[in-house]
Amino acid sequence: MAIDFKGLDRRTFLRGTGLLVAAGAAGLVLPGMASAATVPRIYSCAEWNARPPADPLVTLNNKANRILVHHIASANSTDYSLAHAFQICRDNQADHIDNNGWSDTGQHFTVSRGGYQLEGRHGSLSTLRGGKQMIRGAHCPGQNDNSIGIENEGTYTSVEQPAAQYKGLVALCAYVCKQYGIPVAEIKGHRDYYNTECPGDKLYARLPQLRKDVAAAMAA
Repeated sequence: MAIDFKGLDRRTFLRGTGLLVAAGAAGLVLPGMASAATVPRIYSCAEWNARPPADPLVTLNNKANRILVHHIASANSTDYSLAHAFQICRDNQADHIDNNGWSDTGQHFTVSRGGYQLEGRHGSLSTLRGGKQMIRGAHCPGQNDNSIGIENEGTYTSVEQPAAQYKGLVALCAYVCKQYGIPVAEIKGHRDYYNTECPGDKLYARLPQLRKDVAAAMAA
């Protein structure tokens, strides 16, 4: 449930502890925002109106031990809205099913350029919350049974991510690491395990800082 901040007058909004409480009560709807328990607002497949998987997906009875960071290699849109984030997920799923012949979206999660965090492959969010199982992915050969794939909307070969997207990526990685007990040293790039330019030179160069920022977020 999203909170309608426009419908709150100043007195109502400031009652209690303000923004954090208001957003928390509504399910943490702000992009990149996490509660004291570092639980970010991740939009589910149902919320962005995903298609059903083309084939049954596999639930693995093991924890993930790594995160692989990707970029979609899509346009660097300046539409940072939630509606756009939902559309990106639908487009990405359609490409993976219809063009790649996969059962569903290949990656487990997506971070939009506006900083919204979204479930990619069906079942990824519920297994992440449980912290004991994972859904087999289709984001990197040899890594699909043990690593969580996170796609970042955009192309980062020569430009940096928007600040909101990076903040959302930090929050999501911190939550994934916490739930599965993944060391921050195991936040890697797609190219570390496959012959690809993904996640782009700029984003790949930022991974050492990402590891530091995720560690700080987990310690906060």
